[in-house]
Amino acid sequence: MAAVETRQTVRAQAKWVRSSARKARLVTDLIRGRSVPEARTILAFSKRAVAEDVEKVLRSAVANAESRPDLHWNGDDLVIVAAYANEGPTLKRHRARARGRVGRILKRSCHITLELAPSPAALAAAASAAAAPKRQRAPKQTEEPTTTETEAAEAPAEETESES
Repeated sequence: MAAVETRQTVRAQAKWVRSSARKARLVTDLIRGRSVPEARTILAFSKRAVAEDVEKVLRSAVANAESRPDLHWNGDDLVIVAAYANEGPTLKRHRARARGRVGRILKRSCHITLELAPSPAALAAAASAAAAPKRQRAPKQTEEPTTTETEAAEAPAEETESES
C-alpha cells in the first residue's frame, strides 16, 4: 500500500450565489494553487462581478484558519488547494413572447467552495522550529555564603578586639 499524506485543510463555502457556475469557474480557475496574498491581488483586479463573491469566500476561509486554536496558521502562509463552483438551484421564470408563446428565463445560482492548506515552505519552517532545541536558562545559583567569605568577615572583627 502506498503511504497517503493527509494534510489538514480549512474550508469555506458560499451557497446560492446569484451567478452561473460557468462564470464562477472562470474566476476560481485563476486562483487555484496560488498563495492567499497572490489570490487577493488577482481577485482585486478582476473585472468579473463574481470575483467579489469569491473574495468574500476567501476572506472567510482565512478567518476560519486563523480562528482554529489547534492550528497555528498565519493567513499569508496559506495556499488555495481546491477552488470550485458547483451548480446550485435554478429559478425558472417566464416572459411573454409573440403569438401567445412563452420565453423561458433561467436564473442560475452556484455554490463556491475554497479549501486552504499551509504552504510547503511554511510547513518546513514550522517543522524546523519545532525540531530546534529551545534555549534553556542556566540554573539559579543559591545565595549561600562560602567559607572564605565567612572567614573574611570574622577576621577583621578579631583584629579590632586585639587592637583595643
